[in-house]
Amino acid sequence: MSQPTNHEHHRDRQPTPEHPTHPQVHVRLTGTDGNGYMIIGRVAAALRREVSDEEASAFTQAAFTCSSYDEVLRLAMTTINVS
Repeated sequence: MSQPTNHEHHRDRQPTPEHPTHPQVHVRLTGTDGNGYMIIGRVAAALRREVSDEEASAFTQAAFTCSSYDEVLRLAMTTINVS
């Protein structure tokens, strides 16, 4: 049986801020307007540009089910690299 690749290992674990789903995507949020819609827009744009339209849409749909700013921020941090 072959060993899983690092990419497969990454997909099997639950995403965290330390190990987001798309670690290659980076969005700077510090020092910007702390509006939840701004977070959704910036993360979705980065996903669309660097991953796919489907991933951007999935993030946007998930973000709009969040009930607070903190939930949106946590979702962003577990999806991409945020600074």
